Amino acid sequence: MARTVNVHEAKTNLSKLLEAVERGEEITIARAGVPCAKLVPLTEPPKKRELGFLKDILPPLPDSAFFDPLPEDELAAWEGAEELVTPLPGDP
Repeated sequence: MARTVNVHEAKTNLSKLLEAVERGEEITIARAGVPCAKLVPLTEPPKKRELGFLKDILPPLPDSAFFDPLPEDELAAWEGAEELVTPLPGDP
């Protein structure tokens, strides 16, 4: 369903108009009754993401992968204590 709004209404209700566009509606913006712009959806509304789509591809990770402290050498690298880039020969 197409709808026409004036510039003032478009500025006042932009968030609501964008929600309508996301639902698939086309909005025409008019200045002094003359259409000058159209808001249309860029793509089809996104599909809901399916949880667990990698369960058959990746092995399950133990909780320790997320909750155990980092090893000292890795923690030092994250904190910038170690140089992560190997310097080229001749670089200071």
